[in-house]
Amino acid sequence: MKSKVLLITPPFTQLNTPYPATAYLKGFLKTKQIEAHQADLGIEVILELFSKKGLQDFFEKLETFDLELSENCYRIYNLREDYLQTIDVVIRFLQNKNPTLAHAICDRTFLPEASRFKEVEDLEWAFGSMGIQDRARHLATLYLEDLSDLIKETLDPHFGFSRYAERLGRTATHFDELHQSLLAPNSVVADILEKRLAEKMQQWEPTVVCLSVPFPGNLFGAFKCAQFIKKNYPKVKIVFGGGYANTELRSLKEPLIFDFVDFVCLDDGEATLLYLLEYLEGTREVKNLKRVFLREYEKVIYCNGAKEPDIAQKDTGTPDYNDLLLEDYISVIEVANPMHRLWSDGRWNKLTLAHGCYWGKCSFCDISLDYIKNYEPLTASLLCDRMEEIIAQTKQNGFHFVDEAAPPNLLREVALEIIRRKLTVAWWTNIRFEKTFTADLSLLLKASGCIAVAGGLEVASDRLLAMMKKGVTVAQVAQVADGFTKAGIMVHAYLMYGFPTQTEQETIDALEMVRQLFENGVLQSGFWHRFAMTAHSPVGLQPAKFEVEKVGPDFGGFADNDLFHEDPTGADHDLFSEGLRKSLFNYMHGTCFDYSLQEWFDMEVPETSISSSYIEICLGDGLKETSKQNSIVVWLGNLPELILFEAKQGNKQIEMAQLEFFDKKKDWQLQLNANEGKWIAAIMPQLIIAEQRPLAYKELKESYETATKQKFENFSTSNIWLQLRENGLLIL
Repeated sequence: MKSKVLLITPPFTQLNTPYPATAYLKGFLKTKQIEAHQADLGIEVILELFSKKGLQDFFEKLETFDLELSENCYRIYNLREDYLQTIDVVIRFLQNKNPTLAHAICDRTFLPEASRFKEVEDLEWAFGSMGIQDRARHLATLYLEDLSDLIKETLDPHFGFSRYAERLGRTATHFDELHQSLLAPNSVVADILEKRLAEKMQQWEPTVVCLSVPFPGNLFGAFKCAQFIKKNYPKVKIVFGGGYANTELRSLKEPLIFDFVDFVCLDDGEATLLYLLEYLEGTREVKNLKRVFLREYEKVIYCNGAKEPDIAQKDTGTPDYNDLLLEDYISVIEVANPMHRLWSDGRWNKLTLAHGCYWGKCSFCDISLDYIKNYEPLTASLLCDRMEEIIAQTKQNGFHFVDEAAPPNLLREVALEIIRRKLTVAWWTNIRFEKTFTADLSLLLKASGCIAVAGGLEVASDRLLAMMKKGVTVAQVAQVADGFTKAGIMVHAYLMYGFPTQTEQETIDALEMVRQLFENGVLQSGFWHRFAMTAHSPVGLQPAKFEVEKVGPDFGGFADNDLFHEDPTGADHDLFSEGLRKSLFNYMHGTCFDYSLQEWFDMEVPETSISSSYIEICLGDGLKETSKQNSIVVWLGNLPELILFEAKQGNKQIEMAQLEFFDKKKDWQLQLNANEGKWIAAIMPQLIIAEQRPLAYKELKESYETATKQKFENFSTSNIWLQLRENGLLIL
């Protein structure tokens, strides 16, 4: 019998956009003519719970319990009629379906308010420059979080908007606690989840259900789905896969989880799922599956005998977002962090530029795993084909390239192709702050629609960056970030503290580096992460090499990823977390640069050893220019109008030229000798990004010297060249 596949994202991942794994797999299955459907049960559960009927049911259920409420939750409960009256219109506002409600929300008399709104006064200065829509979106988010607090305190302690029972999935070396929670009575969220899941099962009648588990925060939701299907649809086969399985379940030994699921798959899902479907249809032997755990005679076995390679990225198909409720996702603004705002606000089509990481050396990263170590880029042409298909599907022009680190050379080609096709898109991605990202490349990326990049500054210490094999220095990060910022692209820095052997002095020096980067305006956003040692990273695999000792946890047959370690030479990193957080919050909003670093901490910290002008000097030095001989030259502006005229020079009349340029923001002119003017006017059409091959820098030089009989070196240092460079002439 031919398989019918249902791909499910369990609660919860994101509120504003679907997690892309099911869309990727659906697109691939479509190329194989395999019937497949998909559902994001996270957004569907949220929309049912946070509706007038959902809240009415919740409040009625609450009345049947003898609960002693906190003062805050007692207030929310007593305002229940106000919540029932406002919830539907607030959700519609957050779905961008009711924008005029912003005025009523900002008035602060429309929404019921509980403890979350105490933050508003604290953040008044930070949100003072927000437009009315953004401010209203933030207030509406606080309103939902108040309700979330009531749900967590009363009927479902596991609840969270972008994670569900996350604690149960973190460092879950044993399955026992998860198992006990699964056997407990259903919560209000689980009841809604099962109702929605039953609707999907009846609608599509799948023979196989694939549960995508990217994070610990939707692991429990995935098991609740599996539990319901096993009980009510025992003939349906259940498959687990996704980022959580790929990183946490590689050493799986616990047979009990196969009471809930039939198969656990690792790494890329396309070939794995295709061969698994062949097995279920009777055309493949179990031993020839690809990266699949299953239970046989009460023991967990791993089947990986397939001889076929993984599916090439060019053959995986275009992600297919059909079946998903794309118009119903809600955009929230939780915190005053520009990059987190991008993550949670707006509907982004997620797409991958390349499989794996082109760098693949960072010692804190899981570089031993397939999804990072096996680098396989797509072509710019194919990527833009897929972008056009997705825009046609979703009617949305925003893209989030979800690569670990987007390859700069591929980004250049994608940007050229976007401009060549005249696609109107907005996009953002992760990068490494490497020197290939020149100021000119930043301008090209901006012209193609890039609005933001996020990259790892990590520990902001050259010694530790080298130890990490990050391949950058703090100075280089500053220079690259400066180029992005000047191009109008927002820059977010991933920051890390607690890396092995990091001292108290290095932590304070890193904070000073961060302070200067914000003070000099080259960073606009950042977030401090505490270093975590994982089993598949170089640090986790060879802790002694990094002067730390692994001390647990004991593996109990289930998850194996997060490791505990001792760092005998490093600082007590927990002491720094709150000071790092507070200082960064202020720096992001342009304040407190004159504070002593000591003021952020309760304990004594050393004075920084970093010069107060370190970053300023780095920016003055600029990135070292690479050889131009292999570069291409493009012109981002419009073609100029050439006007020839005669001008008197002493007793002679000489022919001159004026080039008039009309750009989006201004008109400007160049006056120059006729030969150079005619050459520029003639060469410009070849520099426009169009169907023809981009002109090489060497060809530009030869063309100039042939046409004018002058040395190009003199022209390339002239004021005319400088004006062209400042207005859109790029060397890439």
